[in-house]
Amino acid sequence: MSQKVLLTAKEVTIILHRLACQLIEKHLDFSDTILVGIQPRGVFLAERLKEILEKEYQTPAITLGYLDITFFRDDFRRTEKPLEANKTNINFIVENKKVIFIDDVLFTGRSIRSALTAIQSFGRPSEIELLVLIDRRFSRNLPIQPDYRGRQVDAINNEKVKVCWKENDGEDGVYLITN
Repeated sequence: MSQKVLLTAKEVTIILHRLACQLIEKHLDFSDTILVGIQPRGVFLAERLKEILEKEYQTPAITLGYLDITFFRDDFRRTEKPLEANKTNINFIVENKKVIFIDDVLFTGRSIRSALTAIQSFGRPSEIELLVLIDRRFSRNLPIQPDYRGRQVDAINNEKVKVCWKENDGEDGVYLITN
C-alpha cells in the first residue's frame, strides 16, 4: 500500500479560506443560508468553514446542522457488516432557505443523493448547493456536481482519497492511497 500527499496542512488552510470567500461572494450575510455537514466526515469541514466565516470574516451567527444519511442510502441493505448511524442535529426548519451540503469527498454521488432525500424531513429548501473539499471527477455514478470544490482529483477506482482533520486525526492533510 502506498500513500501520496495530495494536500498539506498549509494547502488545506488556503483552500478552506478560498471556499469561505466563495461562499461570502454568493451568500453575503447568510441570513437565508444554512450549512449542513454530511455525517460523518463532512462535519469537520462544515465546522471549520463556520469558524473561518465567523471569526476571520466576521459573518454573524451562521446556522449549522449535521445530517446523517445512513438509512437513506440505496445500498444500506446490501452490505454484510452492520451499519453504524451517526447523529442528525438539525434543530431548525429548512423551508425556503438556501442549504449548502458540505462533505469531504465527492465520489460516486450516492451520498449526496441520499442527503437530498434526507433533508426533505426538515422542510423544502428554496435552493441546495454542494461544497466538497475533494472532487473525484472520474468516479461519478449519478449526475451530481459540486458548486464549490477545493481540489479536483483524478483517482481511479482502486485508489482511495483519505482526508485527515486535526480534530479527528491529529493533522490536516489529504492523501491518495493505492492498494
